[in-house]
Amino acid sequence: MGRTSDAKNKILKAAAALIEQRGYTALGVAEICAAAGVPKGSFYYFFESKQVLALAVIDEHWVTQRRQWEQLLGSDRDPLRRLQDLFEATEEVQRVGQQEAGVVAGCLFGNLALELSNQAEEIRSRLQEIFEEQIGLIEQVVVEAQQRGLAGPAVDSREAARSIVAQLEGRVLLAKLLNDPTQLETLWRNCLDLLQVPTQARTTIG
Repeated sequence: MGRTSDAKNKILKAAAALIEQRGYTALGVAEICAAAGVPKGSFYYFFESKQVLALAVIDEHWVTQRRQWEQLLGSDRDPLRRLQDLFEATEEVQRVGQQEAGVVAGCLFGNLALELSNQAEEIRSRLQEIFEEQIGLIEQVVVEAQQRGLAGPAVDSREAARSIVAQLEGRVLLAKLLNDPTQLETLWRNCLDLLQVPTQARTTIG
């Protein structure tokens, strides 16, 4: 059982790294197995197809990322500061990735959405669910900020959260395109404007 689980984890880890580096379409099962150091037969023991593997990679990545988001957005800090923490953590992930690989990898979900949204319905649907979950997590913080008088009361919390996620993805895409993690630095200022944060509140965040 241990060896079986180990082989599956090796395939998942290798597939995640290769998808991050090269995308999904160009990858073959043989290449994934070679990178994982497992026989090709092992792949089909665990996964019916490459698409099923991609869905497993997506789910595993979201488990890790959601845990981080929940820790950052659920802390006892002021709600706006929690959003700033999320932006800073996202930038740091891209910065570390660039230091290790020489290039900004971008967001796994955003990369796959751009590559596969018109080709693989199951993947498109799963990515949509994840983005909606992200929007929901951020919306909770926006609502709390409004309740504390830190964000404009007329702001539509759901649409604001959707815009923040879209801006986050867009800035990560620019960082990938320009190989420049500092492209994420404007997220915070833009978020303050989007949420109509009063001037006095901006000086007391933290």
